[in-house]
Formats: sequence, C-alpha cells, structure tokens
Amino acid sequence: MEWLSFLFVIGFILIHLFSKNMKFLRAVPRSRFLSIAGGVSVAYVFLHLLPELGEFQEAVHKEFGAPGEGFLSNHIYLAAMVGLVLFYGLEQMVKNSKCKTAEGQSTAGVFWIHIASFAIYNGVIGYLMIREEFEGTVGMSLFFIALGVHFITNDKGLRTAHKGEYDRYGRWLLAAAIAAGWAIGWLTEVHELIIAFLMALIAGGIILNVLKEELPEERESSLGAFVAGLSVYSILLLFL
Repeated sequence: MEWLSFLFVIGFILIHLFSKNMKFLRAVPRSRFLSIAGGVSVAYVFLHLLPELGEFQEAVHKEFGAPGEGFLSNHIYLAAMVGLVLFYGLEQMVKNSKCKTAEGQSTAGVFWIHIASFAIYNGVIGYLMIREEFEGTVGMSLFFIALGVHFITNDKGLRTAHKGEYDRYGRWLLAAAIAAGWAIGWLTEVHELIIAFLMALIAGGIILNVLKEELPEERESSLGAFVAGLSVYSILLLFL
C-alpha cells in the first residue's frame, strides 16, 4: 500500500499548505468543524493510539528483560505524559514571549523552537504513514482522517500564535517534515522501541493540542459537535 500512503502524505502536505484558505475556520463562535475535528482526534488517541502503546509496552518489557525490569519496562505511558507536558511547556513559552513584545508576537527564537517541535511531530506521523501496520485500506484511511483534521486544528492554532511567520516559513517546514518522515520510512526502518517512545510523546501532544483548542471559553466550542465527531469516529474504529 505504498502508493496509497504516498497519496495520503500528499494530502497531509496540501492541508498544511492550503488550510489558511479555509475561511470558515476563522469564525467566532468557533466553527463546528473544528469541534468535530477535536472529537475525532480524541477518539483516535483513546481507541487506537493508546491501545497500540499497550502493545509497544510489551515490546519494551521484553527488550529490557529481568535485570532491567522496572522503571522503563513498565512506563511507556510516562512518555505520553512527558509529551503532554512538553507541548504544554512550548505553549506557555509562546504565550510568555508574546506578552513581552509590543506587537503581541512571539520572538524569532521561540517561533523556530515551536515549529521545530511540530516538525518532529509531523516527521514521525509521516514515517508511520508508511511503516504502521494498518488493517488494510480502511485502517490507513481512518488514520489519514484522524490526523488530517488534527493538522487543520494545529495549523489554526499555530497561525494564531505566530501570524505571518507561520505562513511564510512554518507551514512549509511542517509540510516538508511529513514528506521527510515518509521518505525515511520508505528507505529504512527505525527500531521499534524508538518509534514506541516517539508515538507515546505524540499521543500526549495530541491530547494537549486538542484540549488547548477546545477548552478556552472565548472559542465558544460546540459540545454537541465535539461529541458527534468523537462518537462517529469511535463507531468506525470499533466496527471497521
């Protein structure tokens, strides 16, 4: 299914490059699509990504064996928590940087640190697009849908945080990171344990980014749309 994974990677790239043209995303009250996207992302994390981390946990347990059994062999989920804290720290860094500038915009250094972290995030997703063991075309399509709507939400948040800098540089770097991750997966296979911990970090990052976009009161998010997105995608995951 390499050809299909390549097409989906192109789809991810197009989302980053052209999400700024989705005018409905700028609406307040918040676009119902973004609340649906948040629900889809949460369903993906809890019904697919976290159970998969459980499988990786077994691989970590076997790798470290009896002598090293303990901390690392039982704490793959600690990496997910670290991912959440890491991305929360990045958000706080951006917020503090914006407060210190007259233009209300983050400094160049903070911008590049923030974008670099999301580039790594995107690179791993690009790698998984070709190396993940999906359950056929449907499984890969569900992965694309979940991460595609998540990217749209992320783009909106990053564009709000960094304004013109994101469109000039950020979106291109994130698009290139997805392509680079896919190319690495096509050329070689990274050790399973490295991918396990990177996936755990991403799981924490997805949870933080979804909650960050859904919870603030000024966003006027739609609970109904959020629950609808979560419910429909959950049903697809459970039955397909």
